[in-house]
Amino acid sequence: MAGRIEDYALIGDMQTAALVCRDGTVDWLCLPRFDSHAIFAGLLGTEEHGFWRLGPAHAAETEPPTAARRSYRGDSLILESEWDTPRGTVRVTDFMPPRDGAPQLIRIVEGVTGRVPMRSALRMRFSYGRVVPWVHKHEGRTVAVAGPDSVWFDTEAETYGKALTTYADFTVAPGDRIAFTISWQPSHKEPPPLPEPEASLEATEDFWREWVEHCTYHGPYREAVIRSLITLKALTYAPTGGIVAAPTTSLPEDIGGVRNWDYRYTWLRDAAITLSSLLRTGYREEARAWREWLLRAVAGDPENLQIMYGIAGERELGEAELDWLPGYENSAPVRVGNGAAHQLQLDVYGEVTEALHLGHMTGLARNDYASLLQLKLIRYLEDHWQEPDEGIWEVRGPRRHFVHSKVMAWVAVDRTIKLIESGDADGPLERWRELRDDIHRDVCEKGYDKERNTFTQSYGSQELDASLLLIPQMGFLPPDDKRVIGTIEAIQRELSTPDGFILRYPTEGAHAGVDGLPGDEGAFLACSFWMADDLAMIGRVDEARKLFEKLLALRNDLGLLAEEWDPRLKRQVGNFPQAFSHVPLIDTALRLTASGAYGG
Repeated sequence: MAGRIEDYALIGDMQTAALVCRDGTVDWLCLPRFDSHAIFAGLLGTEEHGFWRLGPAHAAETEPPTAARRSYRGDSLILESEWDTPRGTVRVTDFMPPRDGAPQLIRIVEGVTGRVPMRSALRMRFSYGRVVPWVHKHEGRTVAVAGPDSVWFDTEAETYGKALTTYADFTVAPGDRIAFTISWQPSHKEPPPLPEPEASLEATEDFWREWVEHCTYHGPYREAVIRSLITLKALTYAPTGGIVAAPTTSLPEDIGGVRNWDYRYTWLRDAAITLSSLLRTGYREEARAWREWLLRAVAGDPENLQIMYGIAGERELGEAELDWLPGYENSAPVRVGNGAAHQLQLDVYGEVTEALHLGHMTGLARNDYASLLQLKLIRYLEDHWQEPDEGIWEVRGPRRHFVHSKVMAWVAVDRTIKLIESGDADGPLERWRELRDDIHRDVCEKGYDKERNTFTQSYGSQELDASLLLIPQMGFLPPDDKRVIGTIEAIQRELSTPDGFILRYPTEGAHAGVDGLPGDEGAFLACSFWMADDLAMIGRVDEARKLFEKLLALRNDLGLLAEEWDPRLKRQVGNFPQAFSHVPLIDTALRLTASGAYGG
């Protein structure tokens, strides 16, 4: 059985990522890319679907021991786990070196005290646990082959096969270091080079140290901000600049339910807000790479802008269900691909335009096609902003006139007007000023409930929606506007969990099925960070800081967050780690630091 979501650590090489549990088991790894088939899919099934456990030996009938301590080595993505056993202490260092060749996962066992018996158990199952590979020896190396894929296993320890699993049993004493490496290679090519674990470890540590040195944030929340930035960098697909929303699929928003989605793709919204955080903390190169990715993905066809693409800009992300996998804690179905790719979500135009605007404002080198794209997006919105859409939360019910979508359409027009006013683009300025005013008036007339003094989820609805918290942050209305304050207070009353975190929208009682799905979900962490931001903006800074620090306390021991928090089960739920949680963490830290609203 897989561990709790918060029991996992992330390691990665900016092209794919693995999740390592507290007991030393790698339960999730897709090779060679984030969106490739998994060779370890135990996270969504059982050990029969692939895993790699490395830790102190234990009796077959007992649970594998969990590490007494674990942490990342400094500001890096190198995981160090230590076990204290009756026979001594042992350390395992897990990492994936940023690659210029074959993708590798390297695990180094080091004796600390005593003599500790250890075991490596490697069960590779290709195609998300469905295919048993042909495992054999080739010139002294172990290789697993199935169809187009091969995975090479290298170690100095003696190995043996049993029950379609490759084992190594060995003992480590103080100073002993034994390395294990798996490397992926297309099966028709020559074997990958022999790994050099110690040199790769040094190079990986150097990479992260140098990258972190570019961070311009030095405030009181630096540890949390740095860990979030490293996580966002790890979710970036280095060859193209695309950014995945999360490295996993189908980790449930509702344990045992059907709200299970594949997040291994690049949502324009998630990527745009990620770039916003990276830009404001000193990372221009990532912003430039994403802008180039965007221009390639959208190409000459902005009228058919998708809400998400593959990490190289692929448009076809057909959704399918893997019926041989029972799902995380029996949360089925397990999905790959994402059928929401072709939804209409008008807010995306605003997020993309805001990201391009921020890049322009922070001195990112001018790109004429980026400006041209921005103008084309507004021309599209001119004709379509009055249409209903599926909105930010990708509802699978009927389309509606979502207030947040209209607000973000206003943002797109507003930022483009600013681009023209700066002299860096040409466009029908007066016409678009009128358009901006028309959208603003429409939202305030049709999306605002005067009796309750709050904006609502959609035109004519009674429901609230946490995305309304972005109204002051986007500059649609000033923070001291009574309608903004009324909306914030209404969301606190109606969408707060008992412990003060924020739901996206109501999913229980009379509002069940508002998103077209059965079941419930946890508190959406991004929305809770947005609430902290808004509280700070309206002057309730002590309340904002307390909420922010409660949110920081939800991170696992390594500083990682999933998409949601289940207030009943008191655990993280949803895909993990989630960019859409770590980005607003950074944003709120920056805002609270600027306001001086922090303890100590």
